[in-house]
Amino acid sequence: MSNADQDIYSLSYSQVWSGFKSLLPISCFVVIFGAAFGLAATQTGLDNSSIMLMSTFVFAGASHFAMLALWGAQISLIPLIITVFFINARHLLMGASLYPWLRHLPPIKRYSILLVISDANWALSLQAFNRGESGMGLLFGGGIALWLAWVLGTGLGFYFGNVIHNPALLGLDMVMACFLLAMVVGGQKNLRILVIWAIAACSSLLAYWYLPENSHVVVGALFGGIVGIFWKEKQV
Repeated sequence: MSNADQDIYSLSYSQVWSGFKSLLPISCFVVIFGAAFGLAATQTGLDNSSIMLMSTFVFAGASHFAMLALWGAQISLIPLIITVFFINARHLLMGASLYPWLRHLPPIKRYSILLVISDANWALSLQAFNRGESGMGLLFGGGIALWLAWVLGTGLGFYFGNVIHNPALLGLDMVMACFLLAMVVGGQKNLRILVIWAIAACSSLLAYWYLPENSHVVVGALFGGIVGIFWKEKQV
């Protein structure tokens, strides 16, 4: 393995710090969504310690809100598990897409990174890897920044959350979607990529209309991934 390859597959403190700083801007918006969750959880009847424990040990914002919708005097555990699994099933695909690079790391580093993987740091790191650069710092350092922002926002939510009851009214619900769209636009531009994204988008829309809730994310990723597997990129 060459020195360049070793740099791509390595994870150093300087890379983590650089990735942390790179994701700080988007982390500001994560604080707002964390605050919305903290407020909603308080209104549902959860105590502050339970809210903070949930936010700290389960880094998956969408599943938190889904859990609140199912929360009540009597909680059915099986539907709760199934709902959370399907909402977060995309993480299986995200982890699989990073395997060619993460497999070179020791297990403790590999699984530590996966604990803080989310849409933003996954998209940025994958883009860096595809350019032949190291995305390890973006994955881990950026993930830590996003996770801390979520936990901070949750804490602020149950103390000061009445300021922002509904982030969607301010258009803040579109921040992550716009961020991921920018990643797509900034990536490679060729017929193969266009076809992959078109098929992923169409299949995701069909799943959104006709399949159970939240399944569209997994369906779109699967169909786009299958096309990418069989339509190999030309080696220069």
